[in-house]
Amino acid sequence: MAPTKRKSDGKPGTTHKTTRVTRSSTRQTTKVITKVTTTVMVEPTPKSKKAKITTKNKPKSKPKAGNGSKTIVIEHCKQCNQFKIRAHKVKLDLENAVPGITVLINPQQPRRGCFEVREEDGKKFVSLLNMKPPFAPMKALDMDAVISDIIHQIR
Repeated sequence: MAPTKRKSDGKPGTTHKTTRVTRSSTRQTTKVITKVTTTVMVEPTPKSKKAKITTKNKPKSKPKAGNGSKTIVIEHCKQCNQFKIRAHKVKLDLENAVPGITVLINPQQPRRGCFEVREEDGKKFVSLLNMKPPFAPMKALDMDAVISDIIHQIR
């Protein structure tokens, strides 16, 4: 059954004109809105920044080798956990055996496939460079013998 028509009382009625919403029509309305809003927009006030708290402490400097103390640098690659284990073993044994020695592990970005123990001046005790996995030259080392050699060379 068809819907019934509405009765008009002879008054001119308001008709709603339906408009289709398309992509182009939304672009046109946004252009109109942005033109209106750009003239009305007020620049927001910037937030106040908190002042940084600074301390008057001296910046940390590299430990200086003075009074006969030596600095040993251990550079180990981060590819395999075995590098880290061996480097910490060397560090602990050197610090226990030689009083007043400073041992630094990776003070700079380490090289790939590298395990090196050297003095800060440049004298190298152990230097294994450009090793490929499974890192056979490093795993073949007898670490106790290497550590005792380093201790004898330092003294």
